[in-house]
Amino acid sequence: MATLKFGYTPTHPGEVLKDEIEYRKISQRRLAEQMGISYKVLNGRRPLTTTTAMMLEAALDIPADSLMRLQLKYNMQQANNDRSFMERLNQIRKYAALL
Repeated sequence: MATLKFGYTPTHPGEVLKDEIEYRKISQRRLAEQMGISYKVLNGRRPLTTTTAMMLEAALDIPADSLMRLQLKYNMQQANNDRSFMERLNQIRKYAALL
């Protein structure tokens, strides 16, 4: 099985949301408070959950599935950059080859 590599740096969905909110001249804090979420999600400091993506879709009309795909790609890249995790995967592959 090949190692997953990206030819670019994936974008945290919070960066996209931040740009959209700034474009619409909406306060991040106010939007987060009205939605009942942490504004840290909007700053890219926390991962986006499915329910939060759906709430943001309702508030901003940005498709939740698009936001979740951004989060998935971001998470995959973060895991791919984790050396200890990649070593663990290599050990699993070696073991699986012996089965």
